Amino acid sequence: MALSKDDILLVTDGGLDVFKYLFRSNWPGLRKPFLNPFYKDTKPSCFLFQESDSRKVILVDFGNSEFSCDCFGFVGHIFNLRTQGDEFLQILEIIDRELSLNITDNHDRIREIKRQFPEVKTASEIDPLTVSEDREEVSKQLIPPILKDFSQSELNYWGMYGISAEILEKYQVKSIAEFKGIRKTGEEYSIHSRVDEPIYGYLSTRYLKVYRPLSNKRFYYAGDLREGYVFGLNQLPQKGDILFITSGEKDVMSLAARDFNAICFNSETKAIPKKIIRRLHYRFRHIVILYDCDETGQRESKKQVEALKEFEVKSILLPLAGVKKQKDISDFFKMGHSAEELMKLFTDVLDALYQDTMNLLSSFEVHFDHPPLVPDAVVTINDVPVGSAGNLMAITGSEGSGKSNYLGALLAGTMMSEFTETDLLGLEVARNEHQKAVLFYDTEQSEEQLYKNLKQIVRRAKCHTPPSWFRTYGLVGMGRKDRMISILHSMDRFYYAYGGIHMVVIDGIADLIDGVNDEERSVFLIEELFRLAAIYRTCIVCVLHLSPSGYKLRGHLGSEIQRKAAGIISIEKDDDKQNSIVKALKVRDGSPLDIPQVIIGWDDELKYHVVVPDSYRTKAQDRKLSDLSDIARDIFYGVSTVSYTNLVAELKERLGVKDRQAKNYIKTMKENKIIWQLEGDSGHYTYDLQARIDPFM
Repeated sequence: MALSKDDILLVTDGGLDVFKYLFRSNWPGLRKPFLNPFYKDTKPSCFLFQESDSRKVILVDFGNSEFSCDCFGFVGHIFNLRTQGDEFLQILEIIDRELSLNITDNHDRIREIKRQFPEVKTASEIDPLTVSEDREEVSKQLIPPILKDFSQSELNYWGMYGISAEILEKYQVKSIAEFKGIRKTGEEYSIHSRVDEPIYGYLSTRYLKVYRPLSNKRFYYAGDLREGYVFGLNQLPQKGDILFITSGEKDVMSLAARDFNAICFNSETKAIPKKIIRRLHYRFRHIVILYDCDETGQRESKKQVEALKEFEVKSILLPLAGVKKQKDISDFFKMGHSAEELMKLFTDVLDALYQDTMNLLSSFEVHFDHPPLVPDAVVTINDVPVGSAGNLMAITGSEGSGKSNYLGALLAGTMMSEFTETDLLGLEVARNEHQKAVLFYDTEQSEEQLYKNLKQIVRRAKCHTPPSWFRTYGLVGMGRKDRMISILHSMDRFYYAYGGIHMVVIDGIADLIDGVNDEERSVFLIEELFRLAAIYRTCIVCVLHLSPSGYKLRGHLGSEIQRKAAGIISIEKDDDKQNSIVKALKVRDGSPLDIPQVIIGWDDELKYHVVVPDSYRTKAQDRKLSDLSDIARDIFYGVSTVSYTNLVAELKERLGVKDRQAKNYIKTMKENKIIWQLEGDSGHYTYDLQARIDPFM
């Protein structure tokens, strides 16, 4: 009969007999603390538990999870054997032979093994003063505790960590007058709150975790405390920037009191479930391990970062002594450290993480006080994107249409003080009163031209130099792959450096991918920018060319922007080619055709573009008919008829309007003889090419 793991567990009561044999006279019993025999252990943090369903006995080391194991792992530690392959078979043979299980036909005895087994000290042999950690009476039966109001001294205790009564209520933390439980033996026990030994409870409908901070045995458990225990999960926002994973519940609330997002699991030494982190990774930009800074916390923090590296999990080591009362984030705040100091520790992590990127990016920064050397003349295509807070917006147009000047007015608006009066080409730009970062990335203009544009922006804003929070980068000399990474990393860094991002402008978004018709990369790029706009609560302005039709942005990239952007502004040359026409192609609410267009032109005295006097004269109805004619020309290009259903769909996509509005536009086009309904066929429409050209071309 071949040896098997299951057979050995069956005849040894789940491995219990194996542990009893190895411990011999020093058997500690189940659920009793003892010192780990495999390393110099100073506190009894090991326990033997027997699972209620499988009956399997597990050794759990709360001080070092690497030594948590079943009976096979324990024998493996003794003989330096792995629990896999041929070495695992050797472990099975040792157990079979030593305990005379007779599962195999080989009955050779190896009594000398006994001499190799380490001596294990039981809790009775340890100074009781060292048995101060932690744990734990466990009862599957949850008896509702007797609650009471928080006393002033109890509120003072939590207040030392900045935790208010409101925070305690938010996280369902209660003051307990009496807690009753039932041990595994069936023995009833109870504990009562005293002034010198208060009792608090982390309470849910299915479990209770009791916390006694001033007692030797600090934690009791009752009810169904499953592996999925995550304290603070229900209090998290839907989206956020940083999520801290801490050692304990008090740490979670101490961070929450300072407006940080945090959760904790039941133990530092437990593996963090990947399925939970996978969901949280989508919701938060950074997940950071913030464990105790003692030896256990540092070791387990490194293990968790390695185990969760696919989610880019980071860690912070607190600058504390690592001894009791100086090891966790609650102690950090209690000692007088601020939320700003914690953020400094986090940004130090980012500095180390992004060092190569920031060094690379620094070579491409445009410094106002150090003008670049004048290079050979280069033809520059000027595309201008624009957006709103929390969303993507776009500016589009053809080469030479005036996009750079329009973009300059937008950026000048971010620099202006509340007392500055200047022409912003009809734009209203929210004042950057908190001096958040404004980031301007250009992928196509030469360094010389970009510097000239920067000077014009500063002059329009009536400033002497750009503010420190206004950063300009000319990325024309940077590779495509590096451009996107540099933008993402620098956005993240400047977000924390300046307390937020007011606006991001990417002039030449098509240069971040290999081509505008690369569907996969286009989708990824726009979704990533859209996600970052939401997380950072900023406006990301994108620039892309129009297609020849004049109403659709170029390629798959343009299609993605058209779907995701909250607004799109088009700039095109006027008929006399001296001025430019600015009009909306898409707005969040309503129809862009109902918004009057504006005309801008060059002012020789001011040396930048201004609104042409009386340019708002263009009536909304005149613009609507002209633009509907242009759209019809595009829709019917190369086809003789279009169905009503397809016509509605095309108008909805091109203009970003609802179904009802699209149908109203069809009615308007019919009434103004832009399109005609086929006789005898109410479901199809056509129009005459010459009839389109004469009135509107």
